[in-house]
Amino acid sequence: MADTDPIGETTPQGPFALSGPTPRTPSQALPLRGDLAHIGLAGRYFVPHYAVPQPRAVLPGGAPLKVAPNEHAEALCDLLAGQSFEVLEVSGDWAWGCLSLAGPTGYVRSERLEPLP
Repeated sequence: MADTDPIGETTPQGPFALSGPTPRTPSQALPLRGDLAHIGLAGRYFVPHYAVPQPRAVLPGGAPLKVAPNEHAEALCDLLAGQSFEVLEVSGDWAWGCLSLAGPTGYVRSERLEPLP
């Protein structure tokens, strides 16, 4: 639906109206980046691409969940063996994803997750 402004132009209405920037969330809070988001966030956040999560189990020995894809990055938490991790993107040796739609979100070495089919 659109409204007409005083000069006859239509103003977009609805959830995707370009009315200003989306409020930022802490980068580890939601599976949301500027280029990609969890499909469960579609309709609430607008990004160029949405991903359907691919659940993977953390291998024995666990794995640290990092804020960035690098060995020296801060660890947010330690994932436990057998814990489910929702992979949204794999790039090089790192998988980006989340424990759940509510987070936390970060990077895990791909080799620490059940192999992708």
